[in-house]
Amino acid sequence: MEKGNLSIHSENILPIIKKWLYADMDIFARELVSNGVDAITKLKKLVEFGEAPHILPDEKYAVHVIVDKENKLLHFQDNGIGMTEDEIKEYINQIAFSGANAFMEKYKDVKDGEFIGHFGLGFYSAFMVADKVEIHTLSYREGAAPMRWSCDGGIEYEMQPGDRTDRGTCITLHVNEDGEDFLQEYKLREVLQKYCGFVPVEIYVEAVNTDEPVDDEADDDNGDDVIDVDADGAEDKNSDDATDAPAEEKKPEPINDIAPLWLKKAQDCTDDEYKTFYRKMFSDFNDPLFWIHLNMDFPFRLKGILFFPKMKHDLEYIEGTVKLFNNQVYVADNIKEVIPEYLLLLKGVMDCPDLPLNVSRSFLQNDANVKKMSGYISRKVADKLNSLFKRDRDVFNGYWDDIAPFIKYGCIKEKDFYDKIKGSALYKTTDGTHKTMAELTEGKDKPAKVFYVTDAQVQSQYVRLFKEQGLEAILLTTNLDVPFISYLETYEPDVKFNRIDSDLTDALKDDATEGEETTHEGLQTKLRELLGDEKLKVEVQTLKSSGVSSVMLLSEQSRRMKEMSKMFGGMDMPGMFAEELTLVLNKNHGLVQTLLAMQDQPDRAEDAALIAQHLHDLALLSHKPLEDDKMTAFIERSNRLLEMVAGR
Repeated sequence: MEKGNLSIHSENILPIIKKWLYADMDIFARELVSNGVDAITKLKKLVEFGEAPHILPDEKYAVHVIVDKENKLLHFQDNGIGMTEDEIKEYINQIAFSGANAFMEKYKDVKDGEFIGHFGLGFYSAFMVADKVEIHTLSYREGAAPMRWSCDGGIEYEMQPGDRTDRGTCITLHVNEDGEDFLQEYKLREVLQKYCGFVPVEIYVEAVNTDEPVDDEADDDNGDDVIDVDADGAEDKNSDDATDAPAEEKKPEPINDIAPLWLKKAQDCTDDEYKTFYRKMFSDFNDPLFWIHLNMDFPFRLKGILFFPKMKHDLEYIEGTVKLFNNQVYVADNIKEVIPEYLLLLKGVMDCPDLPLNVSRSFLQNDANVKKMSGYISRKVADKLNSLFKRDRDVFNGYWDDIAPFIKYGCIKEKDFYDKIKGSALYKTTDGTHKTMAELTEGKDKPAKVFYVTDAQVQSQYVRLFKEQGLEAILLTTNLDVPFISYLETYEPDVKFNRIDSDLTDALKDDATEGEETTHEGLQTKLRELLGDEKLKVEVQTLKSSGVSSVMLLSEQSRRMKEMSKMFGGMDMPGMFAEELTLVLNKNHGLVQTLLAMQDQPDRAEDAALIAQHLHDLALLSHKPLEDDKMTAFIERSNRLLEMVAGR
């Protein structure tokens, strides 16, 4: 047996970081600003612990990003803890040595999650856009000497005494051709606002043009221009001829909000603050319907706000965005491992310091807590919806049409969510009211039959029949509703859904005629011959309404099979899912009575055929639009029937 230590070819590390560690080149800005924020956080902790008595507790801290397009330089400067020569050797020269982890290990009172960096690799992302990187730093320690470090992207570096006079660190990037876009101030601002728009330290972005190199030690070897910016944002070149800014020059503003709304307690936030935050965050001019403020400390830390926007009814056009943050640093949008898929229809932000991010801090690693987070978020959403339902039913009813697609999608995706929300889920009826499933099925035999409408205009004749008898149906008018009712029937075996044109409930039939013959074989045979449909069923029923001559019933099962086949790739081959149609003639209507009387009059056979075919097409029109040739025939037939009536 042989034991030993794995070795690393250090010359391969930077190319790996540069080309494959990070998904996007702009990540370098996030990483360097994050390092500056961590440096300030460390110093503030030391002041808090009493280990830096010479630093005032109310000192102002900031990270300055300075763009020097003319000289192709980017400076990332902080007034944080700084580094000594030994610390540079430890944190910079040792790749993947995390200064944040080392700090937390030394100071046990520091909580994990108070620092952004953990892997010790972020600094090297600078080489994605720079041929050369320099560090100018001065430690907070009294009597510390300033240091200067530089590297051109290989495995060799140079370190020597520096000339920085202010505590903190300035990282200077000599931008290469690939990174020249970031020398545009607006571009860099855009990147930093995306990733660091809410970090807990103020960030300033400034542009400068230096016509001459600064007269310092650096001029002898590379002519570098090092810029220091004080805490108030004023420029101070390391030269005696620095020009004072005009007295009335506008004071620079930070690009970030160091105290985002999601970090506050819900009771401390006003409705106007929520609405303003929403409009700014998501560039939406409409106010959200309502929101959920998330705040959890155990077993993991999670804060955030989920907004319920006004939604379109077709799920295909609903686009939500849930932004995920780690210690106030943006990670990504819509990470499904943390955020339940159905919540991605919403808009919101979530900040979780306990996210198990990979080394690039752009993706998650598999972790048991991730599933717990997802479950917690789902539970909080259900609790909020139930609370709204119980607290103010009328307001909740008003929200329903907008949030129904989200609720239905959530029920389909997660049985647990359905179990939590089913008592508050509403169904809009044909008379404009909203009812729960319990209210719809109350007093009905099991399994309770619930009728629904998919197109109120096309199915208006059936809706009319129902309303005349004081019956109601629910509106299920989106593509999402087809799978939704199938899932509901799986969850609730005592409920069966039937489209309003699939069956005639007994409440529509005249009880006085019960027991009458409903099948007229001769009429059925004649219509099959006229229409060329050997499978058509014909029934004669006496309905309570005399205003409807005929209706067409379509088997619920055959219709669902046909619709599901279309949803899953159009698998419907000719004849595979044939429609099972039943023509019901209403014996309580004069036209049907005339037709039945003609059956025994051979000389009226032609007129009977005309009426029968017309009754068929009238019924079909309330079921679906007629095809072009059938519509033409229907119009011609209507004219003939009018002539017949006029001739009498």
